[in-house]
Amino acid sequence: MADGGIPSFKAADLVIELSSTPKPKRDDPAFGNVFTDHMLTIEWSASEGWQAPLIKPFGNLSLHPACSSLHYAIQLFEGLKVYRGDDNQLRLFRPMLNMSRMSNTAERACLPAFDQSEFLECIRRLVELDQDWVPHSDSGSLYIRPTFLGTEQSLGVKKAANALLYVILCPVGSYYNSEAGCLSLWADPKYTRAWKGGTGNFKMGGNYGCSLFAQYEAADHGCQQVLWLYGEDHQITEAGTMNIFLYWINEDGEEELATPPLDGIILPGVTRQSIMELTRKWGEFKVTERYLTMSQLCSALKQLRVKEVFGSGTACMICPVGHILYQGENLHIPCQDKNSQLASRIAKELMDIQRGRTPSDWTLMV
Repeated sequence: MADGGIPSFKAADLVIELSSTPKPKRDDPAFGNVFTDHMLTIEWSASEGWQAPLIKPFGNLSLHPACSSLHYAIQLFEGLKVYRGDDNQLRLFRPMLNMSRMSNTAERACLPAFDQSEFLECIRRLVELDQDWVPHSDSGSLYIRPTFLGTEQSLGVKKAANALLYVILCPVGSYYNSEAGCLSLWADPKYTRAWKGGTGNFKMGGNYGCSLFAQYEAADHGCQQVLWLYGEDHQITEAGTMNIFLYWINEDGEEELATPPLDGIILPGVTRQSIMELTRKWGEFKVTERYLTMSQLCSALKQLRVKEVFGSGTACMICPVGHILYQGENLHIPCQDKNSQLASRIAKELMDIQRGRTPSDWTLMV
């Protein structure tokens, strides 16, 4: 057992098999299309428990045709990044938050528990091995994708008796490509991303696959992403795969940065949490978790009380919103003009931490 009494693999038992055919590095590849030379795999079974962690050459997985992750979506993933600093040191950004969220999601998916610190050390060793893949540019980073699959080799909706935990790495640049620099969102209540009592607050693949149909309908309406609404009052929940923030003068005349609360349908984003902690530390305006509706947003826009709307996430970092199409009306959101610089300021301060320019206990050296 690892520390904490959880039956788990140990990083000390890690086995490393080096690739004999290193791949050529590519500058600024499209997000998620190019992968590094190695991957981490850790197998589990109900009869034998966790096997020793293995770093091996990147390659395809072999799955039984009845694999439970393929049939019943017993599957989850995480996303975090490694940043190369001006000092050429590599830093992970708040990785234990990702480990904690992954552990919570695994419990929800009835997949086995693991020691979060041991898993993080295995990931660190993988990144250390493939460190030459970390881009040297401010716009680039190395994206880490831990994935957890139920690999039960029989049909039937039940707790998986076999599982595979693995990690792959890919060098990435910008997630969204928008010439204007501001996203356009399509807000229509006919599709729902998540619901109370569901799995919207967990990072499961099924939450994303079921969003594709709405995303492509948004594109048909000339928008890049969906603004997900919930309930009869059209509560604002998330934007595409991002948490969302509204920076405005609220109904009480207060300057406020607001984001929907973690009530079971909102993913507890690491960037979301970091933004709230950072801005609360500034103490310059009110920072709240509160319900926000499209009616409130529309009224605030008409009264010129909206300063900025932006999304946040590990893949995209900070993405300003410029337009929202809602009930046939194209709502213009102030975006990166001289009076709307909060998103840029937050992005810069977070990047300075990630790149090591600002010392912080939010980073873990590789």
